[in-house]
Amino acid sequence: MEEALRAAEERLRAAGVPSPRVDAELLAAHLLGVSRGRLRSMAITGAPAPEGLDALVDERARRVPLQHLTGSASFRRIDLSVGPGVFIPRPETESVAQLVIDRAGTLAAPRIVDLGTGSGAIAASVADEVPGAEVYAVELSDLAIAWAGANLEPYGVRLVHGDLATALPEENGTFDIVVSNPPYIPADAVPTEPEVAEHDPQMALYGGGADGLRLPRAAAASAARLLREGGYFVMEHAEVQAPWVAAFLGEAGVWSSITTHQDLGGRDRATSAVLRQVRPDGTSTSGAGVADTATGDGR
Repeated sequence: MEEALRAAEERLRAAGVPSPRVDAELLAAHLLGVSRGRLRSMAITGAPAPEGLDALVDERARRVPLQHLTGSASFRRIDLSVGPGVFIPRPETESVAQLVIDRAGTLAAPRIVDLGTGSGAIAASVADEVPGAEVYAVELSDLAIAWAGANLEPYGVRLVHGDLATALPEENGTFDIVVSNPPYIPADAVPTEPEVAEHDPQMALYGGGADGLRLPRAAAASAARLLREGGYFVMEHAEVQAPWVAAFLGEAGVWSSITTHQDLGGRDRATSAVLRQVRPDGTSTSGAGVADTATGDGR
């Protein structure tokens, strides 16, 4: 097996795959139905390479995503079913889920909605790690919602087929937390990685408009109507978009405590805000039309 793994590693390296040895081992482990650690032990003891490894390595060398070949993507504590038609969850999004989990942990029986859930990664993780939370997930894509349904069903998440800009009008003003990882890539910023450009659905990539922020703005507007006063909103975005997101949240005049959060790599990849509480006389507890801004690190 070790010889086959080395050969696979070289083929993947020549094809430009970023982690050739890891991918070769994961493909072999997938075929054998064992963990990567167990596979390494088997390779040391001279076990034979699994049948079909060459074919999978060929596909990976053509830059078909590893997760499409294994049918699975790891996210925090769970494994998600993924494949063509759904955005593969990224490690940086785990930091966004952590922000939601930390906030939800301070509340009794929180109501949470994930706008544009894709595979269901954030919603499933929140439901898994916050006992007693009532979690909703909204997704527009017919293909993605099929994957989300399979991933969310074990966690009791309520999946809604709808547009993040208009979904759940009957639930306005009832949620404690709204989270979103909407499409946010600008129209002319074509991803350089073949796995993304050729295999992630365009519907999940491009946010609309020259700056890619049409859908992030729509997610923020929906959060403002869905949240209770004092409710928490957090949204993922590109690093370069952080100041723009903070600016349009501030301009909306309904948010306070606007905070930029960094992912584990130190990049500004999410922004959170709190829906202003309004006094009985109609004035804001945070002052009229002035946003409180800060910078913090996500966990």
